[in-house]
Amino acid sequence: MSERADALQAAGKKVISLAAGELDFDTPKHIGAAACQAIDRGETRYTAVGGTLTLKKAVIAKFRDDNGLSYEPREVIVSTGAKQIIFNAMLASLDPGDEVVIPAPYWVSYPDIVEIAGAVPIIVPTTTGSGFKLSADALEGAITPRTKWLLLNSPGNPTGAVYSKAELEKLAAVLKRYPHVGILSDDIYEHLRFDDEPFHTIAAVDPALKNRTLTVNGVSKTYAMTGWRIGYAGGPADLIAAMTGIQSQSTSNPCSISQAATLAALTGNRDFQSEVSSVLRRRRDLVVNALSAVPGLKCSRPEGAFYAYPDCSALLGMVTQAGVSLDSDADIVAYLLDEALVATVPGSAFGLAGYFRVSFASSDADLVEACRRIEAAVNKLQPRQ
Repeated sequence: MSERADALQAAGKKVISLAAGELDFDTPKHIGAAACQAIDRGETRYTAVGGTLTLKKAVIAKFRDDNGLSYEPREVIVSTGAKQIIFNAMLASLDPGDEVVIPAPYWVSYPDIVEIAGAVPIIVPTTTGSGFKLSADALEGAITPRTKWLLLNSPGNPTGAVYSKAELEKLAAVLKRYPHVGILSDDIYEHLRFDDEPFHTIAAVDPALKNRTLTVNGVSKTYAMTGWRIGYAGGPADLIAAMTGIQSQSTSNPCSISQAATLAALTGNRDFQSEVSSVLRRRRDLVVNALSAVPGLKCSRPEGAFYAYPDCSALLGMVTQAGVSLDSDADIVAYLLDEALVATVPGSAFGLAGYFRVSFASSDADLVEACRRIEAAVNKLQPRQ
């Protein structure tokens, strides 16, 4: 959708893209300055494959201080983005026929990475009523002798769902009955939350699971560093060693300059995070309130990340003024782009159809105008005769 929006922009159309998954803030200046200083010092050569020891120590301190998790350097890896962390983990651990439980809606890359590793994604749908969160009963029903992993994302993309401590405790109780199942906890949106509740990650909630949990994080979202491409993880030493071996024969070390910038991010001033959260909370409320007022749309209020996931199922079967029937969420998203010049992403891409994803990591003015356009476009639709 971003590419289609770019093509319309190039043709002179004033498209508002709410499809991208990145903040519209600049990387904080002290982080960029650290990168420039690293270049000036000549830190432009290979580093250790799994990240510099200095950066690993900063990651260890972050896990200790933010999450109450204790790791040694051999239990930590730094990679070219959190996506590579997940890719490395799946390739290092999965055999053909293994199964990976993935709650839906999910980040679009999860099932594909599992399939590339030769395994089978087991998709477990969630509902608006559950807050788009996996229940203990649904988890237990999905586990088989072939289950190798549970992929858990909180705050979640595309829904912004955040698992509470109590919810994680219920999942942990199930997982303790199945010691052959590992847990990959994708916490990349950890610091982008909108209430005062503390953040919880499953290895800290139940330390008995720590020795089979890979806790994944990175700087892309929290620090507006998507282009710097740095992710990191803590987990069992044997898994980290296998992941490092795969990384050695694929991308090798992450960028040395980006590692220097990440060191500054993890050890420097974090005051800007409260500003980002405040801005995103305002934008969330703006978008949710506006879309909830559109006939045919229902929009839950996300607890974190920077996405809204409105239910558009009531619009299925409606007809455009050109006589085109909108029979899927992909049709609705295409209509919103063509008619309203607003780019979004269909829910079917995330494994749960009948919705679409809106990123509210855009200016207030763009969000107001985009919601106005969406409402106008929806109001033009007619029921099928």
